[in-house]
Amino acid sequence: MAYQVTARKWRPQKFNEVVGQEHITETLKNSLRKNRIAHAYIFTGPRGVGKTTTARILAKALNCLNPVDYEPCNQCQMCKAINEVQSMDIIEIDAATNRGIDEVRTLRESVKYAPTLGKYKVYIIDEVHMLTTESFNAFLKTLEEPPSHTIFIFATTDIHKVPPTIISRCQRFDFRRLQIDTIKEQLKKIADEEKIKIDDKALTIIAKKADGAMRDAQSYFDQVIAFCGEQVDSDMASKILNLIDEETYFKISDAISSKNFQVVFDTIKTIYQNGWDFTDFLDGLIEHFRNILTVVLTNKTTQIECAEIYKPEYLRTSKEFSKGDLLRILKFLSKAQQELKFSNNQKLKIEIILSHLIGLEKSATISEIISAIESGNSSFIDEEPIKKKSVDKVSEPKSYVSNYQPERKVPSVNKKSTVTDNTFDSKPLSVSDSSKTNLDEIVEKWKFFVDEISKEKGFMLGPIFNKVYPSEMEGTKIFLNNTEPGFLETITLHQDYLEKKSLSIFGKKLQFLEKNAGINLKSQNQSISDKSTYSDPFEKIIIEELGGREIS
Repeated sequence: MAYQVTARKWRPQKFNEVVGQEHITETLKNSLRKNRIAHAYIFTGPRGVGKTTTARILAKALNCLNPVDYEPCNQCQMCKAINEVQSMDIIEIDAATNRGIDEVRTLRESVKYAPTLGKYKVYIIDEVHMLTTESFNAFLKTLEEPPSHTIFIFATTDIHKVPPTIISRCQRFDFRRLQIDTIKEQLKKIADEEKIKIDDKALTIIAKKADGAMRDAQSYFDQVIAFCGEQVDSDMASKILNLIDEETYFKISDAISSKNFQVVFDTIKTIYQNGWDFTDFLDGLIEHFRNILTVVLTNKTTQIECAEIYKPEYLRTSKEFSKGDLLRILKFLSKAQQELKFSNNQKLKIEIILSHLIGLEKSATISEIISAIESGNSSFIDEEPIKKKSVDKVSEPKSYVSNYQPERKVPSVNKKSTVTDNTFDSKPLSVSDSSKTNLDEIVEKWKFFVDEISKEKGFMLGPIFNKVYPSEMEGTKIFLNNTEPGFLETITLHQDYLEKKSLSIFGKKLQFLEKNAGINLKSQNQSISDKSTYSDPFEKIIIEELGGREIS
């Protein structure tokens, strides 16, 4: 017997042999079982998913002399004649070459004659959307009221080109694109029958290349066998089909985590040397990150289409990315995909795209930042840790440069004490000497105090404290002559920091007050913190932990 390609040799001959279209085959079998047979059917869907095959099986089931559970027996005279394309009662027409009105007129005349041997005369018209408008119009009346022994079965890949007047006269069945697992299962079955050894990775490569079409998958299957023989190697299958290996995409995702820019140039070199298409590479990279996002959201690998050996890799890689990071990456790649199509130098463009991708920093949501603050983790911010710490144990004060020379003399307006010497010893006071601290010592170290907070707090406190100076002192309260608006509110927000800084420099926790304001800042801050009710669950954290205040 002459060689037959896999698509013809393994063409389904019964309803239950059609894979991936159970919703259609069961409906047709139930129609035969209940004798509710329509006079016209239209099958639509992608290429190579079983439209014409199902039409032939339906024609055999209608005319089979010995049906078994409403399946054709493939043994009787009618079934054999139909399988060998010798039956005069089954007429297959290619609408692409018989699209004129004259052919339709001939068909209209032939439907009047009864079938020769079978029960029904079945017309299978493939690619029916290729008929001209005049042909469709001439066909309307015959299609609406054909003879009782005539059944029409139309097949098309472009249902939108078929006039609604034709579709409304038919029962419409939509064939689905086949899933990768379905194609792999069928190819594995064929390989076992043909005594061909092929692994899951090679089957996945073929199934992905087929893009949901069983006929395409079987054609690629024949091509790979012709190259590899009876022992199919996944690397050879990838090479003959010119597909990009999944490991290439994992190298990119790992490079993003490790910030390894060298991977960009190594990957581009590999793509260029293998002759892979840059657009296909970017499409595959988007699908790769889509798979990672799926695993992150579901914690499962059942929703992704890949070889079994890569599923543990997706579980590992999913731990390196957050949902927000993956959404940013996918948005960036989708935009880059459009830019790549119009680029004159795609090699250079893809290098820039991957470099930007690896350079993306990880993001954090407001909820994550607040959770980190509540748990005492201050890695999200550059300021002093927000969470309040116990101050029962006072650490040793920091050492500073001695014999510091101030740039300008700070005048004292207190009549009880005046500054007579411009030089002072900047050695901080110890805790044991804190009781001896007086206004003169505060004035002497004031310039150094202002410089320190300017370095650490920058524009928040430096500009304001450079324009105020101590005027009076009562215990731990320092009254400042103020010329800046908003001074009171500013130091209220940073009261904890100012207390710690004054302890390290002056040897005592000081409360800074505005002269004649008569307001104890600590008490004011405490009154804000003692607020029992908040309109928002985060308001308490913002006010008490972040030092925020309500703005009217």
